[in-house]
Amino acid sequence: MNPDDLIKQARRIIANKQSPLGKLVEAREFLRVYAGEKSVFFQALKEVRSPTTNQYIIITGDIAAILTAFINYVENGLLEGISIERKAQIDVVSDFIGQADALLKSKEVHPAAPAVIIGAALEEFLRNWIDEGCLSLGGKKPSLDSYAKVLREAELITKQDIKDITSWSGLRNHAAHGEWSEVNDKTRISLMLEGVNLFMRKYGEYGI
Repeated sequence: MNPDDLIKQARRIIANKQSPLGKLVEAREFLRVYAGEKSVFFQALKEVRSPTTNQYIIITGDIAAILTAFINYVENGLLEGISIERKAQIDVVSDFIGQADALLKSKEVHPAAPAVIIGAALEEFLRNWIDEGCLSLGGKKPSLDSYAKVLREAELITKQDIKDITSWSGLRNHAAHGEWSEVNDKTRISLMLEGVNLFMRKYGEYGI
């Protein structure tokens, strides 16, 4: 979700006339997913107790104040930065992509090799994103498809992203299982590399 959408959703929660308990639950989940469980915003909201009827004004005021602080944070561009650890992880993944690109340009290397590396780089990118966002696989086995489903459930990627990741995952699996006929077209693997590169550039800033 981009900054404008985050601000829009935060304002919607503030303006929502639902019950104070419902507002509190929604606000907590919103900040847990998009600010992070370790953020001061989520931690502050955790301290807000489930309201009773006569606490309606106090509780809704607390929720509004915390969400307004989050809105100001986003508006000032502070959410656009990423942690040093996350930056280092992205740099490592970018190195893998660079290696895959070099292999693709070599006439002596079968396209299966860069396909495996591209798939591994994408999986590492998604895994780091999920770890940084404190998201749970919910018992799912770690894989490209599992990571993609979790990120989609959190509304961090689109339906089209899911389709793309499924396609890339298929190519990586063909290469890893020695199904050479499925990955012997360098043009197809080049498109995979380009697509993964664009995906990571798209979410490298907000994938935290």
